[in-house]
Amino acid sequence: MEATTPAAAGGRRRQARGERRTAQLLDAAAVVFCRSGYAAAGMNAIAREAGVSPGTLYQFFPDKATLAARLGERLLRQLAEVRGRPPVTDASLSLEAMLDALLDPIVEFSLRNPAFTVLAHGPDGPGGVPTALRGQLEEMIALRAPTLPGAQRVRVATTAFAVLSTGLSLVAHHEGAERTAYTAELKAALTRYLAPVTDTATRPKHH
Repeated sequence: MEATTPAAAGGRRRQARGERRTAQLLDAAAVVFCRSGYAAAGMNAIAREAGVSPGTLYQFFPDKATLAARLGERLLRQLAEVRGRPPVTDASLSLEAMLDALLDPIVEFSLRNPAFTVLAHGPDGPGGVPTALRGQLEEMIALRAPTLPGAQRVRVATTAFAVLSTGLSLVAHHEGAERTAYTAELKAALTRYLAPVTDTATRPKHH
């Protein structure tokens, strides 16, 4: 067994410190994004929240977009750890069951991690969260409607994501029975939108 050299030990300590600092800055960004919204959040405000100088923040992240991307990566990784692979691979499930399996973990995770809802806002939102969620919806649509043309599938997934993004914000802004009701409305809206599209794409054509 090789002995650890002082240089190697020092390198590991520096790496650990860097990882702790990165986590601290990402936590601060999540707080500021939730408080101010992504567009209004400034790097100086994030530095103040983290208790560091702006110069320290810029050493780790050159701009807000890079910071949001790292935060989005962390949140998506945490979501994947909680639920595993997106549950849209069973073609025998009904549309309602697919949406339950897909949305329930997302809603629950977003309520525990409000920054996820902030980053999920809008089709071109920061952090990669919109792209990931839109991709999961597109995968589900492709499974249920394999004959749907690719361009239409993308449009349908993008529209469904817009409903999901708005719905997550509505769910987050209510509590108790109202939160449950808005979650049900979100699922119902997606079901009503997706059912005719997928039914049309899978229904046999009659001549």
